[in-house]
Amino acid sequence: MQKLNKIILYCRCGFEKECAAEITDRAAQLEIFGFAKVIENSGYVTFECYQDGQATILMKKLSFRTLIFARQMFVSGELLTDLPANDRITPIINALFGLIDNAGDVRVEVADTNEGKELAGFCRKFTVPLRQALRSKRILLKVENPKKPVIHLFFTNSNSCYVGYSLSQNNSPFYMGIPRLKFPADAPSRSTLKLEEAFHIFIPYEEWDERLKGGLNAVDLGACPGGWTYQLVKRSMMVYAIDNGPMNDKLMETGQVKHYREDGFKFTPKKHNIYWLVCDMVEKPTKVTQLIAKWLINGWCRETIFNLKLPMKKRYEEVKQNIKLLNDELNNNQINVQIQAKQLYHDREEITVHVQRIWG
Repeated sequence: MQKLNKIILYCRCGFEKECAAEITDRAAQLEIFGFAKVIENSGYVTFECYQDGQATILMKKLSFRTLIFARQMFVSGELLTDLPANDRITPIINALFGLIDNAGDVRVEVADTNEGKELAGFCRKFTVPLRQALRSKRILLKVENPKKPVIHLFFTNSNSCYVGYSLSQNNSPFYMGIPRLKFPADAPSRSTLKLEEAFHIFIPYEEWDERLKGGLNAVDLGACPGGWTYQLVKRSMMVYAIDNGPMNDKLMETGQVKHYREDGFKFTPKKHNIYWLVCDMVEKPTKVTQLIAKWLINGWCRETIFNLKLPMKKRYEEVKQNIKLLNDELNNNQINVQIQAKQLYHDREEITVHVQRIWG
């Protein structure tokens, strides 16, 4: 049985430093200390705790939902290396034995990098005999159970992997932490997938019928050509599309979209029955944050999803600063909200923020 002293976090390739800064900061807030190891463009970060047992405590105490740059989080021991090509399973089972039993699922994963993609085929084939072996040892349940812990194998190459587990109520439910979405052929732009993914990440499925139902009114600031408007129209909402540029003709033909050729920063809604505000404008993060705060303070919307484009340096600091700015502005005006933020799979040099206004 291995000693668990690490937290493994998957992230977007190129954002390892931001992921490392965030886990170090958040762990310190819980008075858990350690150091993050970063390999540039590797697509993952390891955070090693100074004291034994602290990694498991951190995994239980730190809400995965509140992490911005991490796609997945699990606790692990040392990297298993030199796994024999003719029997990788035995050392993996030895590492898990006594550590966990009756797990609900097993995921054999890789980083979201070009090197990782080359390993993906091996991982798929390896999962079948591994699952059988884990079940025979009663480490894994015979039937998948979404309420039980998840075993993770994270391969860095074909004969080296981290072995550990995550808690089902405190992890990403998606393989490699990535929702698998298909680009709709009739969507005006690929940016449509950002908003669809945001709905999957931020809105619980059991609340979709209420919070994403048809008939709701929505505003899309910086809408053209209509990638985000497409997602709202698809859900039978009525949309005010605000942008000086042209909108997609097929969206306009639905009769659900009213296009206002205006600056999104200057637009003021005439009606006060807007449920959703969405915004994906290329502008400085602080300017967008202040705009969203104004909408919420004025009571112009109930929920909002917006993107913050990040600078090349000090990106985690920029994110913290803007989330604090938004929180402070709303608190000062006694506006009660729930804020979530994530760098989504379909995001690039940006993060996506969701805010829901809460009435007491």
